[in-house]
Amino acid sequence: MRKFFTLALMALSVILPFNAMAQTWDMPTPYSDKVFHTINIIEFTKEIEEATNGALKITVHSAGSLYKHPDIKNAVRSNQVPIGEFFLSRLSNEDAAFGIDSQPFVATSYADAEKLWAAQKPVITKLLAKQGLMPLFAVPWPPQGLYTKTEVNRVEDLKGLKFRAYNAALERFATLAGAVPTQVEAPDIPQAFSTGQVEAMITSPSTGVSSKSWDFVTTYTPINAWVPKNIVVVNKAAFDSLDVSVQNAILEAAQRAEKRGWEMSRAETDEKTKILAENGINVVEPSAELMQGLKAIGEQMQKEWNESASDEAKTIIANYLM
Repeated sequence: MRKFFTLALMALSVILPFNAMAQTWDMPTPYSDKVFHTINIIEFTKEIEEATNGALKITVHSAGSLYKHPDIKNAVRSNQVPIGEFFLSRLSNEDAAFGIDSQPFVATSYADAEKLWAAQKPVITKLLAKQGLMPLFAVPWPPQGLYTKTEVNRVEDLKGLKFRAYNAALERFATLAGAVPTQVEAPDIPQAFSTGQVEAMITSPSTGVSSKSWDFVTTYTPINAWVPKNIVVVNKAAFDSLDVSVQNAILEAAQRAEKRGWEMSRAETDEKTKILAENGINVVEPSAELMQGLKAIGEQMQKEWNESASDEAKTIIANYLM
């Protein structure tokens, strides 16, 4: 009888499909379904489901609908959710290594941003490992530009303006420019401008379009201040619990998502800047005086960064400048 049941179970294991023990993961992301980061992530999750024959299905909860942006990293760390996306430099208060891509005028082109990420990734991986997290891929936003209600020709024109900030570096940048920084998440930008909470911001052409910035500002100045990144991380314990074939499917999909995301970001820059202009935004090349003043702020911030950065963070800059 025992032999009969053993044979029956063996037969059943052959008959049952690979996804009989399928898992479903919830994945919070901060941005809407229309933002290219989210589009890329949805494609990433589809590839995983297909590659694993449904053994792992990841449900994307976009626009902060499951967890608000500031809470996503800790939700993954505590395994409330196994995977999530967030803006990397939000963690700069933990270690300066997380925020080097948001330091003004350190990397202002995609070529420089790629070189910086190559230097940054090993350090980030070690720091996140201490928290039980593992990075899967990172994708940059287009270079950051300045949105204002009137044309800005010098740094002094920003003095006293209520300035939207999304991380510690931008708060400091606004303060050094004489502006008043205010923390505002991307989905709340239109309301913040309409209520007078903010009057100016530095952000990507992508966010400028998704927030319909033409409803509350008149001018976009592409100062290309920095090229910040979003990162997708997974809880290491959750990842390790998966079958090796599923782990490999995730890692392979992550490689493709990173490559695809960088390509999407490059295309996004020109496309979204064009849409800003088509909707009445005056796209103005920055004056030499403005850039000189902004770069002086960048130099001051880099000096401050060097004074407080960890040895690991300083290693990133050293390798980037080699």
